[in-house]
Amino acid sequence: MCPHQPPCPLPEARDRDAARTVASHPEQGWSLLCNGIVLFEDTGELLPNGGIIAPHRPTDLPAPSAA
Repeated sequence: MCPHQPPCPLPEARDRDAARTVASHPEQGWSLLCNGIVLFEDTGELLPNGGIIAPHRPTDLPAPSAA
């Protein structure tokens, strides 16, 4: 459970990378976020359920659709 207020985003949330860092190992190229995600320096992610997110950049995301 996240002790932060407001709580960190869940691993399933679009903004999951906004969770606070609880352990950082820059010499190894990874950080552990409060929501259980391991974030790698190449922007790849390992999710708590064992899933992976391939390395990505903000420019790789599709543009939001106009409503």
